[in-house]
Amino acid sequence: MAVGKKTRLNRIFGHPSGRLLSVAVDHFIAYAEGTHGIPDGIKQISKTLEALVAGKPDAITMHKGIATSAWEPLAGQIPFILQSSIVRPDDRVCEQIADAEDAIRLGADALAVAAFICGEKEGDRLRTVARCVKEAAQFDLPVIVHIYPREFTDEGPRVSHRPDLVAWAVRCGVECGVDVIKTPYCGDVEAFRQIVSDCPTTVVAAGGPRAETLGAALQMAQEVIQSGAKGMTVGRNIWSVPEITKAVEAFLAVRSEEHTSELQSHSFISYAVF
Repeated sequence: MAVGKKTRLNRIFGHPSGRLLSVAVDHFIAYAEGTHGIPDGIKQISKTLEALVAGKPDAITMHKGIATSAWEPLAGQIPFILQSSIVRPDDRVCEQIADAEDAIRLGADALAVAAFICGEKEGDRLRTVARCVKEAAQFDLPVIVHIYPREFTDEGPRVSHRPDLVAWAVRCGVECGVDVIKTPYCGDVEAFRQIVSDCPTTVVAAGGPRAETLGAALQMAQEVIQSGAKGMTVGRNIWSVPEITKAVEAFLAVRSEEHTSELQSHSFISYAVF
């Protein structure tokens, strides 16, 4: 591995455990047609970024516009990952709005690319991932794929947590040449352990849909760590919490396997309704 890429990955996975707790605030496209609109946690983005950085996660993932408009006061305090994609599970939106050159120019430590796979557009999505890998290689820039398998129902496509489909998504990321694969936790420690064990590339879990309580989200995080995955990238299960900084600290305690009273003290914070 080239020294530039290794340097950037070492910053992102800098904790002595070798695990990552990153926070994603790259969700805006998912709420464009929602009943309640963009939730406060990402609507009030400057306030949220301040609260996140105060908790000291290992990295934050954001789009280019947030990086240029809201990140400057906090720049350099923790690594940031540039999200290049805007996508929806039903394929109505699947565009690249940033690239590796943008990531380097903005000082990002990695480029993220999102892909919903399975279905007729699977090949197109993987071609985009592979193109990002090729472009990023010019700069020794790591690529993190946010890859989600889908199941198709009468109500439309939805993200699948089936172990076989999660394993397929991970394999697709490997074959595209990415450096880190973020994919859904399948809900079974042993099944996810096998997926992680079979993968020659670093695997982290997605934070999943909003849980009922912080305690429930932390329990899932503990299972992810038990599986041998290298951590998590969490979004709404952190920025939907009334006390965002404390939520970051609680997930960091799980990342570090600190099963202490400090962790338990955060485990019953209720999520804000939006």
